[in-house]
Amino acid sequence: MTGQKTDAAAGDRIAKVIARAGICSRREAEKYIEQGRVTVNGETLDTPGVKVTASDDVRVDGERLPSLETARLWLFNKPTGLITTHKDERGRPTVFDVLPKMLPRVISVGRLDLNSEGLLLFTNDGGLARELEHPSRGWTRRYRARVYGDVKEKMFEPLARGATVEGVKYGAINVKLDNKPGVNTWLTVTLKEGKNREVRKVMEHVGLKVSRLIRTAYGPFQIGNLKIGVTKEVPKKVLKEQLGAAFPGS
Repeated sequence: MTGQKTDAAAGDRIAKVIARAGICSRREAEKYIEQGRVTVNGETLDTPGVKVTASDDVRVDGERLPSLETARLWLFNKPTGLITTHKDERGRPTVFDVLPKMLPRVISVGRLDLNSEGLLLFTNDGGLARELEHPSRGWTRRYRARVYGDVKEKMFEPLARGATVEGVKYGAINVKLDNKPGVNTWLTVTLKEGKNREVRKVMEHVGLKVSRLIRTAYGPFQIGNLKIGVTKEVPKKVLKEQLGAAFPGS
């Protein structure tokens, strides 16, 4: 199936529809299409440039898309030892293994690595996930990091102007000492990009090793007193207040 519907203005692009259904991100949906895993009204797609409406029979791996639900968001206090992926090739436990069974199909907003803990967001809406992750939103991520090494406050000043580590450019990172430097020094680290293992790599760059890393906030959403391993839904009213016109369905 290579053409668009007769009325090109009708409907939404197929990748967006799949993402809105919470199956995966738009980018992943486009890969599914390339792999021949998506059909519309019984025909296998070979291009993401197709628009569909609610009357179309859209299927991924033979399974019809679930009915479109209102976009929802959950906060989760991730413990260490869990991978942020639906299935790990090495068979390690994932965050999806421990989420409450009553949750609908959800995807994560960003990731936390195996040894990191703290705030992780989940949503049933791929479009919402993309909106929350997009750099243009400019939301900060805040972490508490316990580090080993010879800590001196001045060593963090260059990070506020950004840093390049192993060829990767990082934006401004603000670091504040939470206690006097010692064997175990706690820092509050604030950044906006959240690249892969960013805090750990940047700390190593200045001669420190992170022994514990806890994300405490993602934009306006904070972990607060949420206990480890517990999930809490964000009220729809709060989502609308934070996203405004960008809230799916607005």
